[in-house]
Amino acid sequence: MKEIVNKKLDCLDIMKIYKWSFKTYLVQLMIMFFSISCYAQYDSIPHDGMDRTYLLHLPTGYDGTSDIPLIVAMHGGFGNAYSIEYQSQLSTKADAENFIVVYPEGVVGGVLNISSWNAGWCCGYASNSNADDVGFIDALLDTLINLYAVDTNRIYATGMSNGGFMSYRLGCELSERIAAIAPVAASMSMVDCNPSRPVPVIDFHSYLDTHIPYYGGIGSGPSNHYNPPQDSVLNVWAENSNCVDINDTIIHNSEYTFIKWTSCDCNSEVQHYITQDGGHTWPGGLQTSGSDSVSNYISATDLLWSFFQQHSLECGTISIYSEVAEKNRVLVYPNPTNGILQIQSKLNYEQIEISVFNVTGKNIFNAKNKTEIDIRHLPEGVYFIEINLDGTINMENIIKIE
Repeated sequence: MKEIVNKKLDCLDIMKIYKWSFKTYLVQLMIMFFSISCYAQYDSIPHDGMDRTYLLHLPTGYDGTSDIPLIVAMHGGFGNAYSIEYQSQLSTKADAENFIVVYPEGVVGGVLNISSWNAGWCCGYASNSNADDVGFIDALLDTLINLYAVDTNRIYATGMSNGGFMSYRLGCELSERIAAIAPVAASMSMVDCNPSRPVPVIDFHSYLDTHIPYYGGIGSGPSNHYNPPQDSVLNVWAENSNCVDINDTIIHNSEYTFIKWTSCDCNSEVQHYITQDGGHTWPGGLQTSGSDSVSNYISATDLLWSFFQQHSLECGTISIYSEVAEKNRVLVYPNPTNGILQIQSKLNYEQIEISVFNVTGKNIFNAKNKTEIDIRHLPEGVYFIEINLDGTINMENIIKIE
């Protein structure tokens, strides 16, 4: 068993670390710290002549006896580890689904003395000073793998805004370690991207995002840099994975659009969600002070976790964590469906309970002791099906079409 290393920081000490210039931001931070937890594993590692900091969240009940997935979640410019934890609610998801999440922090500097990530030509001080952020994440993974029970085939990266840009860079330059990426409200700022393997991508954006315009160009944010159009970025990743079925619009309605690139090498795929509401925020997350409203139509956290569970580093085999999931897996078909779903399982069970959720996590309806469910009354879209077999819970996402 790998040793669990716990570090506690007094909440007042944490408040001293992050002093914001405006009173509203200070109030927002106080809300975040006290509503999430005063128990934190906040630490640092030396890298490139600096102490690079991170916040680590271990799931409830973690004991180190079996390897579990790890998600690297990176904040946006002006942000920090606590802000992305608050926005995304990934720590809450980790407790429910049993994975580790780490929130590393960018370098601080520049005229405004804010934190940022070197994701290529974006953004700010980190980019201008050519900070070795890829090397920092690489070293951080080594540290966490040494200290905790991490499934090294199931390490993922996500991030908001500048952190989303950084997740793209990790997909380009650490593809031998990062199994899949999930950029949120971001674009890509790399001149060259040559991953060593096909990298699955799930991307989230809003048509109303003016900071990183959906159709590309210079946004209204402070970074003042060019952003490639979203479809151009995702086509690059589809080409890297040799996807055959490209730019296939699965869902397009008044709430969101869902596009897929499939039939790719190594079972890779590219998925793209664009909401009609929200803005430069984490869809389905919590709004921070002074930011755009969040999308009420999808939950990026639920969708990215569902996506990550389908992908590991090894396309031909599955990890120990995946073997358990595969053994207990329930088959839900046809998918996509226009109404009637069949449910099959290899498990012997006495009772089956089914719950259907929409992409915001709202419970739509429930059924008990049925292996066929009718969703013809539901509008087209993406849904989550939770199947409870005598306490063994499986979650599948399905697509309802007209």
